[in-house]
Amino acid sequence: MKTIFDKTTRDELISRINSLNGNNSAEWGKMTAYQMIKHCTVYEDMMLGKKPFKRVFLGYIFGKWALKTLIRDESPLKRNMPSDPGLIIKESQGDIAAEKKNWIVLIEQYGFLPDYEITHPFFGKIAKEQIGYLVYKHTDHHLRQFKG
Repeated sequence: MKTIFDKTTRDELISRINSLNGNNSAEWGKMTAYQMIKHCTVYEDMMLGKKPFKRVFLGYIFGKWALKTLIRDESPLKRNMPSDPGLIIKESQGDIAAEKKNWIVLIEQYGFLPDYEITHPFFGKIAKEQIGYLVYKHTDHHLRQFKG
């Protein structure tokens, strides 16, 4: 299964990020290209452990089960999945080039991380291996949403 901790996988994702521009329209959902890119940079901050998020109540009940379901195989994430309110970007326009650069810098940081875990707002505590699968799937999901 693909993981963000694999350099070849990171390079492929970075290439796909570089193909994005302000003219990309969504295959599904309501986000603009800028909102998606900004959403992903905030998500990377969370997954790198730089920005903590508060756990949501339903996550305590369904989080571990949902995580196992999402990362059990290579299947892509489903369209229109809900997002944590802290990851929803309200501004519809902004500097796409700067946000892409920031996103790429964050993606590259996965190549230098020690063993670690984070507390995800829905899934709870997740280990490095699970983070790797989940980050890849999330990034792929949004890059399929806005094909370059």
